[in-house]
Formats: sequence, C-alpha cells, structure tokens
Amino acid sequence: MKVISQNTAFGGMQGVYTHPSQACAGEMTFAVFVPPQAITRPCPVVWYLSGLTCTHANVMDKGEYRRMAAELGLIIICPDTSPRGENVADELTNWQMGKGAGFYLDATQTPWAEHYQMYTYVTEELPAFISQHFKVDMNRQAIFGHSMGGHGAMTIALKNPDRFKSCSAFAPIVAPSSADWSVGAFEKYLGTDTAAWRRYDACALVEDGARFPEFLIDQGAADGFLEKGLRPWLFEEAIRDTGIGLTLRMQERYDHSYYFISTFMDDHLRWHAERLA
Repeated sequence: MKVISQNTAFGGMQGVYTHPSQACAGEMTFAVFVPPQAITRPCPVVWYLSGLTCTHANVMDKGEYRRMAAELGLIIICPDTSPRGENVADELTNWQMGKGAGFYLDATQTPWAEHYQMYTYVTEELPAFISQHFKVDMNRQAIFGHSMGGHGAMTIALKNPDRFKSCSAFAPIVAPSSADWSVGAFEKYLGTDTAAWRRYDACALVEDGARFPEFLIDQGAADGFLEKGLRPWLFEEAIRDTGIGLTLRMQERYDHSYYFISTFMDDHLRWHAERLA
C-alpha cells in the first residue's frame, strides 16, 4: 500500500492510498477516514460509493462526513468508481462509459472485461485489503452511495444481506436496465442478453427474490435526472408486498449535486450508526 496523503481531521485521520489490484489489473486508489475511537478499538465500517464521473475525492472534498463520522466512531471507506491507467479501455467523449463509470459490475465483454471488475473489487478484494491494514470491525458493515454509487450500494446490499447491517442512497439509479443513462453502458459491459443485466439492477434483483431488511433513500425533487434516470418510484413498486422496508424522502428544491448530499450526510451516518450499534 502506498500512502498518497494523510491529514488529521476531527481527531481522526483522513488518508488516501493506492494499491495493486488483481481484480482490476492495475493500481487502484481509495480513501479512508479513521475516527479517533480506532486508536483503542476496531470500529464499524461504512462504505461510500460515488457516482458517474467521480473519484474517491468528490465525497472526500465535498461530502462533509468527517465530523459526524468522528462523533459516531465510524470508519468511512471511499473506493474509486472505476479502474484507471493508460492501458484501461475508455470512451473519452462519453461520460457514461469507461473511466469514472464502472457501475460496480463485473464486465464480461471485450475490451472492458480485462479491467472493469468493480463488483469483485468492492465486495472481495478491497475489503480483504482493508482488513489487513486498518483496525476495522468487519462484522459491522454498512454501505451507501450517490447516483451510480447508490445503484451500486443497493445491488451489493441485496446480494450480500448477511454482510451489511444497513444500506442507504442519495438519488440512486434504481433500475439501470431501463434508465437512459445506463442502458448503453450495460450493453457494452455485459452484452446484449438483458438477463445478465438483472444481477446489477436493484428492482430486478427484488423481483428475482433478493431481500434486504430496509433502505433509506433521499432524492432531490429538483434533480434534473429524476424522471429518466433515477425514478425511485420504480423501487417502491418493486418492493411492494416483499417485506422490505423503505424510507423514501423527496427533498423539495434539492438537485443532484454535493450540496444536496452534504445537507443530508449527517442523517445517513446517524441512520447507519443506529443499525451498526
């Protein structure tokens, strides 16, 4: 592990690191905030998955999570959104595909499959690496994210209900198999057989029998992507009569930006802390 930066904040430590990834076949970058409580005991882990065009740095710089994470004793881990590097396939003029747009899935199609194994990276490789290098309580894990990262958090929780105690999302893409800004990426990453897409679609996973106790979703009512890309009402419909709990809060006048995320970040961290206690 290579240390890129370490800065003291609210009595804890905000670090940025790189490491060689076998899953993604190259160097990967991630950020970790360790609260002061970790000096004396392992602390619960909250994974934050970022959205399209982002890296680990967006939430680290604009998410305003450190004060509350330090108060609650939560370790916050922020992976990158895709593999990076000169040899990594990309579409330079398409922000919905390639670097910055890994969609937290394992690609099966050429040329993407060589590096874009983000589901395996986030669920297997990076957790194992974190366990080796940080004082974490991996029996207490939560996951949340924004937009594409909200999609990733919800699908990962639905597929790993025994691992995560809680899951929440800011403006998630709940049905990427039919959303206008993800269909193209899914076809390129996973092929034309849409049955393969269902493993990375929260609504489809629920329809196919996946279960998780409850979700918290905050959605800006003034979000320009709401009607064609996000559509949280589809998830409401999918979980009806399943026993899955959902708190969906439509936030008037809020958009898709980190001004929205930072406003409700404390709410989400408190929500996770209650379920991780």
